[in-house]
Amino acid sequence: MPHIAVIGAGITGATTAYALREKGYEVTVFDRHRYAAMETSYANGGQLSASNAEVWNSWSTVMKGMGWLFQNDAPLSLNLTPSWHKYSWLAEFAANIPNYRTNTIATTRLAIAARQHLLAMAEKAEINFDLERRGILHIYYDADDFRRAMEANKLLEEGGLVRTAVSVEEIRSIEPALEGKYFGGFFTPSDFTGDIHKFTRGLMDYCRRKDVQFVSDAEVSDILSSDHGIDINWTPASTQSDSHVAKAHFDAVVICAGVASRHLAAKLGDRVNVYPVKGYSITVELEDVENQNAAPWVSLLDEKAKIVASRLGPNRFRVAGTAEFSGANRDIRADRVQPLVDWTRRLFPELNTSRVVPWCGLRPMMPDMMPRVGPGKRPGVFYNTGHGHLGWTLSAATAGIVADQVAMGRSSS
Repeated sequence: MPHIAVIGAGITGATTAYALREKGYEVTVFDRHRYAAMETSYANGGQLSASNAEVWNSWSTVMKGMGWLFQNDAPLSLNLTPSWHKYSWLAEFAANIPNYRTNTIATTRLAIAARQHLLAMAEKAEINFDLERRGILHIYYDADDFRRAMEANKLLEEGGLVRTAVSVEEIRSIEPALEGKYFGGFFTPSDFTGDIHKFTRGLMDYCRRKDVQFVSDAEVSDILSSDHGIDINWTPASTQSDSHVAKAHFDAVVICAGVASRHLAAKLGDRVNVYPVKGYSITVELEDVENQNAAPWVSLLDEKAKIVASRLGPNRFRVAGTAEFSGANRDIRADRVQPLVDWTRRLFPELNTSRVVPWCGLRPMMPDMMPRVGPGKRPGVFYNTGHGHLGWTLSAATAGIVADQVAMGRSSS
């Protein structure tokens, strides 16, 4: 039986391991943490949202970003310190503006396809991940933003998404807990939400019960590809000492290493230009019935603030957003967290925010906003990475795609 290595135990690594095991492969997953889902798959916004499939490559995004440069509480923060990777990535981002339409439609189709795969995984593995199938409501404050949303919605519809414009009265009916004045909104009843950390951990537990091996606390230091297969070297994450190098041989490898994918790909002669775009979230603890009633159940996306919100079971409310370009920096900045708290208080004034848990994660984002899924230059090397802010939404589909490609590569070898 061919033995496949998977590098990374976040949502893409866990779904890839599952898809490969379903095809009958022996699978070993490596991660530098002791547990699965400890980085970007830990506390995201919770949305599985085909309705958020519009790629960011547009001149309107560029103009908004320039206007936000010197606002500490803006949805986008750009550290202006010179960095070749950052500025070359931004240049490549701008170069992909002509692909906005094509990539938005393609992402929408992939997101819709991913739904059934993820729900099937959850059912088979019997995962409780605070699934809420109540749809996602996008809200707009003025006519200009709503008009732009109408234009973007045409592309989402072309991709197969059913998404309906709703009036202010309908917004109140869909989510009665929501306060504020709005021009209108869009509602996508087929979108849903859930806890990415619970899902990923549950899926990895299932995979281990199916004999998938999990090598934790493992910092992969080298991947060597030859006609005879793949050799992986790693060290215990706690030591980082060359004297503790462990080695193993595999028939193929799938790199699902998030922001570390760029470094690993370079070792293999591939260019996977992911940039770590930092996002923040807060989890509001709903400790009593009063607060549980004050928090919404329907998931929201505020287009102006670029903030999403999801209910995770009866006792938690997750609010997430912002995009920070500051390299591989995992510091939690108070001035980036505060806008999430302020937004929560403004839209849900009766909600007690005295118990709020902040978090940040690094989204592995490609400049064209499309995930890198497929083979590398060298035999036995494959990638499933670079999903950006849509890893939770897309991974169940891209895992199946890359597993099929591994199978094709093995059958042709």
